[in-house]
Amino acid sequence: MHAPRPIRLSLIAATLAFAAAGTAHAPLATAAAPMVKTQAPGYHRMMLGDFEVTAISDGTVKLPMLDLLTNTTREQTAAALKAHFLDHPVEASVTAYLINTGSRLVLVDTGAAGLFGPTLGNVLANLQAAGYRPEQVDAVLITHMHPDHVGGLMAGGQRAFPNATVHIDAADPAYWLSEANLKAAPDSAKGFFQGAMASANPYAAAGRLKTFSGRTELVPGVTAMPSHGHTPGHTTYVVESQGKKLVLWGDLMHLAAVQFKNPDVTIQFDTDSAPAAAERRKAYADAAKEGYLVAATHLPFPGIGHLRPADDGVGYTFVPLNYSSLK
Repeated sequence: MHAPRPIRLSLIAATLAFAAAGTAHAPLATAAAPMVKTQAPGYHRMMLGDFEVTAISDGTVKLPMLDLLTNTTREQTAAALKAHFLDHPVEASVTAYLINTGSRLVLVDTGAAGLFGPTLGNVLANLQAAGYRPEQVDAVLITHMHPDHVGGLMAGGQRAFPNATVHIDAADPAYWLSEANLKAAPDSAKGFFQGAMASANPYAAAGRLKTFSGRTELVPGVTAMPSHGHTPGHTTYVVESQGKKLVLWGDLMHLAAVQFKNPDVTIQFDTDSAPAAAERRKAYADAAKEGYLVAATHLPFPGIGHLRPADDGVGYTFVPLNYSSLK
């Protein structure tokens, strides 16, 4: 039985008055709360048809893009950064992608671990925060063998994914695991070779490194597509389920503020800039025409979205994936 409305209102008023009286004499909290200065666990989940795709953050790293970008000018890059409210050096994301097909657990790239500075190396922690364990991973697909993509293959001197087979386009191990190439490389580049060797050789020794050439379906619904140029064996991965499609670009592009507007802008990390730019132009045009989802390692986390032609007809516009909390 409910109390009459006037009585209910008087009870509410009395309760509020009592609460106010209690707080009137309570001491104020004057001590400053310490700043936490960390983000929430870095993962973002979405469904792609029947597949679950989880973006896994390895962290961010500041990159001197004014010095790194090529086929452009420092002034043009600085203007683009200003227009996008970006400071310099640019804080770039490093993201791996975990695909649960229902029968296989596939990780595309592994982050840097300790090979690219102290602000990266969070893939394993964030993978576990996302509800998975490294030993559950069946396959690791590497877009290319730069340290911020293969460093996370190892942890504490052991294979971080003990039950996984690592798949890489044959051209990249032939280049990065070559002792002759290491010796011939300038001192500034030797660390790239050494990092690749330290990360991949333990899997090769265990019989868990397999190479492929050309378009290859590595697990049902996940296909490797050659996109050579950034490195000799740079690869993109096409993920398809129930008519839905996501293309993981790896390092096909690095800086959204510049390279979506002008795909011809390249970067010093490219082994061969001309084919890298050609692959980027081709990938942009196809994504804009077909409307499927794309993701890139260095886009702001989680780095997933669509591409459309820019309104002014020059270059492209990236449209980030709309956030969803729905299951």
